[in-house]
This record gives sequence, structure tokens and C-alpha cells, in this order.
Amino acid sequence: MEPSTRRALAPFLILFAALYAGFGVQSPYLPALLDDRGLRPEAIGMVLAAGTAVRLAAGPSAGRLADRFDAAKLVFAGCAAAAALMAPLYLSAQGFWPLFAVGLLQAAALAPLAPLCDALALGAAAPAQRDDAAGPGFDYGWVRGAGSGAFIVGLVLSGQVAGRYGIAAVIWLNAALLAAAALCAPRVRQLPPRRVAPSTAASRERGSVVELFRLRQFRRVVLVAALILGSHAMHDSFAVIRWGAAGIGPGAAGLLWSESVASEVVVFFIIGRPLLDRLGPAGAAALAAAAGMVRWSVEAQTAWLPAMAAIQPLHGLTFALLHLANMRVLAETVPPRLAATALTLYGTVGVGAAVALLTLISGSLYAQFGAQGFWVMAALCAAALPLARKL
Repeated sequence: MEPSTRRALAPFLILFAALYAGFGVQSPYLPALLDDRGLRPEAIGMVLAAGTAVRLAAGPSAGRLADRFDAAKLVFAGCAAAAALMAPLYLSAQGFWPLFAVGLLQAAALAPLAPLCDALALGAAAPAQRDDAAGPGFDYGWVRGAGSGAFIVGLVLSGQVAGRYGIAAVIWLNAALLAAAALCAPRVRQLPPRRVAPSTAASRERGSVVELFRLRQFRRVVLVAALILGSHAMHDSFAVIRWGAAGIGPGAAGLLWSESVASEVVVFFIIGRPLLDRLGPAGAAALAAAAGMVRWSVEAQTAWLPAMAAIQPLHGLTFALLHLANMRVLAETVPPRLAATALTLYGTVGVGAAVALLTLISGSLYAQFGAQGFWVMAALCAAALPLARKL
């Protein structure tokens, strides 16, 4: 690796590690914290659901702001700093409405962070996709893989911290990591955007969201992601319950979950780029859809431990490989000055809304059909297959 590539890569590795470790330490413990603050289960559900809803508006708004003023780093740093400052407010807030307000405000600040991070990294990565002499870049999968690895570290670290010092300490750890991400953002390299045709520039002024959805490939990417990533909803919500009913204990369930996340890291770091270069985005997305069909079909049929262990590595295809394929399509087809808007729409409205809706549907499916509901998730991946082949 050339020294200039290392200099470009290192700040992104630190940025992704700080951000995703911050996500990892908070994700499993926020409901427990709200419970510790005296909220009843239905109130906790309202706080979490409101946070999901506000993300759908806050993410694209921040992305549009970043594009309009060509200030992705500044918007990212501001949102990360705001989220860090709001985290300790969970500890002083008392009662439903103060906690509801804190949850809503922090969710709004957190919403654009991952898409803006992707927008910054895609601008500096994959130099072969650029037609200018911007200098050597790096593989986007490296930094995204660093984020996934840091998320795992955050999960483990938060468990240790919560067990020793209490849940309140996790909040301070979350705030520190988000603050570190805010401080790292100004140090990453932001390449100048490619020149765009006058017609593209004019269309940008008429309304970025409308113009993005006029791009056939953008619509396809969003739909494919909604179907395949949305199909994970039943697994994420009910897999551990299903495994427990089949006699798989918490320790084994944790190992199964870790196996799937480890496969994600392997794809991002090692095999994802060669697969994507060989198959192209269409072939990689089709492979992800086929892997999803196999994965959810097996989950619908059995919870036998060896079978569950055998299919967990498919997560590297159904999530990580699909993400790499979609990022490449967006990098190649979306006008650069609309990149932040496109990625925030993709992440919040396309993926986030689909996952939220399918999580709600999964509850009814699992209540009525049990594990047979996984056939619906397999059908979603089957529906995505012909669309994926056209990416």
C-alpha cells in the first residue's frame, strides 16, 4: 500500500471505528436504560418508535443540507457532537415526556451519521471509478469492515462496562465515542466533486429528491435493498426466541449471532471486493438475494443447531455483499453533489422504513404462523432477484 493511500485511509478507519463503536455500545442498552429510568414497556416502545420515525425525516434533511452547501464533513461533525451532548441528558431526565424529548432529539442527530460517513468514504475510495487524477484511494470495504468490527467491540465493551459500573456508564461511553467521531470528521480527505453537465446542475436546483427518484438505478437500488435487507426483520426480531424454544441456550445463540457478524466483517475486508469485481453489482446483488432465499427457507424448516451454524455465514452475502454492490451503483450513477442526499434517503427512507414496516408485519406473522413466517422473508428475496439482475 502506498504511503499516500495509508494517509488517506487511516483517518477513515478511525472515524468508522469511533462511530460504529458508539452505535454498538448504545444499541442493546437503550431500552434497559429507559426501563431503569422508570418507563413502562409501552412507553419504552413509544420512545423507540418515535426515534425511528424522526430518523426518516432528519436523515434526508441533513443529507440535503450537506449537499446544498458542500459541507458533508461539517454537517457530520455537528450532528455527531449534538448526539454526544444529548446522551448524558438521559441520566438527568425524569418521566416520560423529558425522556421522550431526549430520545427524539438524539435520534434526529444520529440519523444522518452512517450515510454521511459512507458519502465521505465513497468520495475518497475506489479511484478507478473516477475520471480525474485525484490520487490513490482505498477499498471502501476496508473502512466499512472496520465499522462492523468496531460495532462488535462496542457490544462486548458495553456489556463489561454495564456489568461493572452500571448502565449509566454506557451512556458516558457512548457520548465519548460520538464526540471522538465528531473530532475525527474534519481530518478525513474529501475529494473535489466531478464536473457535472449543466442539465444535471440545473436539475439539482429544481429539487434533489425528485431528481434522484427519476434515476431508474437509484429506484432499483432502494427497492432491492428494501426487499433483501427488509427480509432480515423477522430474523432480527424473533430468531433468538425461535432458537430458545428449540433448546438453543443464550450462550449458543450468542455464538450464532457473532458468527453472522464475523462473516460480515470477512466479506467487507477480504472477499467482498473480488466478488464484486468478478460478478459486477447486478451479479453480487442477485447472489445476495439467492443467499437470502436459502437462509430464510432453512430458518422456516428447522432450528437444528448445526443447520443454524451452517447458514449464519450467509449474512455476509445478504447484508455486506449487497451493501457493497449498492454503494458501487450509487457511486457510479448518482451525481456527486447529490451523494449525501442519496445515501441518507437510501439508508433512512429506503432501508429504515422498510425494516420498520416489516418488523411490525413480522410480529403478526410470527404470532400466527411461527417459524413458517420465514417463508414470507424468503419470498421477499425471490421478488428482489429479477430486480437485482438489472442493477
